[in-house]
Amino acid sequence: MIIRILILFLLVSNMVIAQERFSVYFDTNKFEVSKKEESRLKDWIKANKNSKIVAINGYTDEVGSSGFNDTLAQKRVNFIFEYVKDKIKIRADFKTRSFGENFNQSQNKAENRKATIYYILEKDLVNENEILGIKNPIQDIEITDDMPIHQKVQLAKVGTKIILKNINFFQNTFAMTPESNGALYDLLFVMQNNPNLKIQIQGHICCVDTDRKNLSLERAKQVRRFLVFKGILQHRVSVTGKGVSEPLFPIPEANEEQAAANRRVEIEILSK
Repeated sequence: MIIRILILFLLVSNMVIAQERFSVYFDTNKFEVSKKEESRLKDWIKANKNSKIVAINGYTDEVGSSGFNDTLAQKRVNFIFEYVKDKIKIRADFKTRSFGENFNQSQNKAENRKATIYYILEKDLVNENEILGIKNPIQDIEITDDMPIHQKVQLAKVGTKIILKNINFFQNTFAMTPESNGALYDLLFVMQNNPNLKIQIQGHICCVDTDRKNLSLERAKQVRRFLVFKGILQHRVSVTGKGVSEPLFPIPEANEEQAAANRRVEIEILSK
C-alpha cells in the first residue's frame, strides 16, 4: 500500500511540474496590461514559442460588484487570449474560466488582479495527454448534456445539433443578456481552434403559435454578429430561424422550465 501511495504521489508531482503557469497582472478595473506587464508577457512569449497553452483563468480583487468583477475577469482572459493566440500554440480544447473575485484571495490586492496562463513546456509535450489526464480517444462516445461545447463539437458528426447553453435574450428582443458572454466566448474559441468547422446557428422561440417578428432568426443573427465581429469569417456561419416549428416541449408549455428549453439557440455541424 505504501509503495502504491508513493507511486501515485510521484505521478501527481510530475503532472504538477509538467503543467506550468504564468500570471499577468492588471491595474484596478483595467483589462489591458500596463507597459511593464506587457514587457513581461512579451518575454514569456519569446521564451515559450514552442510551448502549448491549455487554459487561461481570469481573476479580480473584491472592489466593485460581483457581476462587474465577473465581466472584468472574462475581459482579462479575452485580452490575453487575443494577445497570444497567433504567437503560441493553443490546444484545440483550450479552456477559459473567469473567477472574478470568487477565489482564495491574497491580502495583497494587486496579486488578485490577474490572468493566469496554464501551459505545457515543449520538452513535456510528448506526454501532453498524460499530463492532462486524457485517455486515448474512444470512437463513438455519446455526447452528453454536461459536456463542455468544445468536447461536444469534437465528438459531433456532420448533422449533429448542439444546444448553446446559457445564451439568453431579453424578453421579446434579440439583445443578449450579459450572462451570455461566457457561452459566446466558448463558441468563439471553438471556431478559432477548429478552422475547418462550419456551422449553422438555429434560433428557436417559445410560448406563441407563430414567430410573427421573425425573432428566432434575429437571435441567430445576433450570435453570428458576435462571431464575425471577433474575426470569424462569415461564410463559416450560416443562420436560420426555426420559430416554434421544432419545440422540445408542446406549446403552450406547462411551466417556465419547458418554455426556457424551447427558446433556445442551437448549432448544427455542417462540416469539420
